[in-house]
Amino acid sequence: MILRYGVQLENGPFNRRTADFLWMMIFGAATLLVLAALPFFETFFMGVSLVFMLLYVWSREFPNANINIYGLVQLKAFYLPWAMLAMDVIFGSPIGPDLCGILAGHLYYFLTVLHPLAGGKVMLQTPMWLRKVVAKYRIGAPTNTQTQATRNTGGAFSGRSYRVGG
Repeated sequence: MILRYGVQLENGPFNRRTADFLWMMIFGAATLLVLAALPFFETFFMGVSLVFMLLYVWSREFPNANINIYGLVQLKAFYLPWAMLAMDVIFGSPIGPDLCGILAGHLYYFLTVLHPLAGGKVMLQTPMWLRKVVAKYRIGAPTNTQTQATRNTGGAFSGRSYRVGG
């Protein structure tokens, strides 16, 4: 699930914004650690919660995508975290880690998307130090690799050519 929905987020809303995607994951992990200290959410393995956080953010970015669960139920992506939560409850899994991930995902989405859309200030920006680290180590796709046409100044072939691979 992390691979499928993480890649779609990286290629969609976080395209060429590797630092922002990394910040989302860091913020989600930190939020989950804080929530894990609360008695109701107390857990020692937060992997499921991180999956639910990523799933929640994905479902808000792609709310109208059609999802098919086990070939039985088709629903809009907006409802996917809640459907997965219901399935975990039916199968007897604890509800705390799932809710913890949904809460962390909603907190991130609220602070970065919903609050600014309502006219508020962006309260959670990617720190400059993280952007510098990503740029320094060239993590992710470079931001300025546009394909540029080059002109052939003579010779037998006078057609247009394009540089391959940026």
